[in-house]
Amino acid sequence: MSVMKVPKRTIALYVLPCLALFLAVVIVPVIVSVYYSMMKWNGIGGAKWVGLHNYTMILTKDRVFWPAMANSWKFALFSVAEIVFALWVAVVLSRYVRRSNFLVSAYFVPVILSVVIVGQLWKNIYNPLSFGGLLNSVLKQVGLGNWTHGWLSEPDTAMYALIFIAIWQYLGYNILILFTGVQNIPSDIYEAARIDGAEGLKADWYITLPLAVPVIKICVVLAVIGSLNALDMVMVVTGGGPGHATEVISSYMYNKTFLSMQYGYGSALSVILVAQCLIATLVLNLMFRRSEKNALS
Repeated sequence: MSVMKVPKRTIALYVLPCLALFLAVVIVPVIVSVYYSMMKWNGIGGAKWVGLHNYTMILTKDRVFWPAMANSWKFALFSVAEIVFALWVAVVLSRYVRRSNFLVSAYFVPVILSVVIVGQLWKNIYNPLSFGGLLNSVLKQVGLGNWTHGWLSEPDTAMYALIFIAIWQYLGYNILILFTGVQNIPSDIYEAARIDGAEGLKADWYITLPLAVPVIKICVVLAVIGSLNALDMVMVVTGGGPGHATEVISSYMYNKTFLSMQYGYGSALSVILVAQCLIATLVLNLMFRRSEKNALS
């Protein structure tokens, strides 16, 4: 069998357009953001060099930044916890349900809906009882009137209500990826394990879970990065309120940059956001690399 050798110049010629696009869309904006994060600038007049002053203010004197950081990671942790449930659903569908592809497709429908549509839908569900909120109406009808809340207007419940919306919308996305990964595990392995007396939960623990680690890794990385960058859902549903209770780093960055016209400060927030996404990706890759080695061994 002969292998066609492609000159390196030809490979570079095909890679160059994508590389140029990546540099223009990703790398250059990051460099520009780092530059403007050293400035005090309102986006209109002249910019004043302030060095690391913006970072110092954010990390030491900004009362909104650290709660917003905590909200971002709370978002990420709940999104990762959702993957456990999605994996269980994927295993059940793959093993016990006929025509499971239809159910997977049905679960995926919320993913393709616009965030604006989903946000407005759930805002109506969470509305107070006086505005005909569906959730509060159902709670009152079943005798749980004491459980009614202004779900999006109370600081204690607003963040969790927002997180539930995101979990509901993207559950089908994780189920689809994990279902595909579980389906690709060879059935011969399960048959051999059954002969040795390993089936059910035991087979899932020693076979399904280790062999699904690469797919689980994809879901976890996407969930964490997506949660840390969450902006659209927050802006549509709460705008960061009430009283910054649902503020995350990305929404705080948007508000500081485009509403408060503090472009230098907002750029510093964006640099911190990019940095924590890169660190989270590296840490997750290292963690899953060990898990993949253990699975192969």
